[in-house]
Amino acid sequence: MSGPREPIRLPEKASTERSDLDALLDSTRVGHFGVVADDGTPVVIPTMVVRDGDRVLAHGSTGSRWMRRLASGVPAALAVTAYDGLVVARSAFESSIRYRSAVLFGRCSHLSDDKERFLDLITEALIPGRVAEVRRPTKAELAATLVLALPIEDWSLKISAGWPEDEDDDVAGPAWAGVVPVRSVCDAPLPAPDLRDGIEVPPSVRALRSQGGA
Repeated sequence: MSGPREPIRLPEKASTERSDLDALLDSTRVGHFGVVADDGTPVVIPTMVVRDGDRVLAHGSTGSRWMRRLASGVPAALAVTAYDGLVVARSAFESSIRYRSAVLFGRCSHLSDDKERFLDLITEALIPGRVAEVRRPTKAELAATLVLALPIEDWSLKISAGWPEDEDDDVAGPAWAGVVPVRSVCDAPLPAPDLRDGIEVPPSVRALRSQGGA
């Protein structure tokens, strides 16, 4: 299958817009891979994910059997969710959350060529500008790292961005209703305990603080 899937439940929240999916993948850094182990046991693997055009990149240790399992090309699913707000209804039953949630289906491939460039892309997605501030990875570090790519071909996306849907009797009642938006912010950076004196917070980290709105 190629393209968006129609969800079975809550189809009214479905989005088939690739731009909506890209926006979710570009703003959310934690995903969960679902895969079946050799013994038939289902496993969920949390990991950092980054969109690179028409694929999602993930990386991990070559020593991880689950990463090696994904790299072998077995069927897998990747779930990514953003929590955008709390829907406060007039009843507990109708209260919920605003969210964007996607599941991507496919098989991962192992990116062995130009691995250093892909790792730079992952670093820059997490901390823009950081690559220029740190040393290059060593051959040993590159050899110990797996970079995986999951094509964005088969996916399902739901977006819940509505308001409370209370019964008429509750609307006529005294309880407050509305939405509390939720966003992520970066607090002041904490220096490592072994940081040498005189080393200032770098521009890339200061930028994270300002972008967080704090």
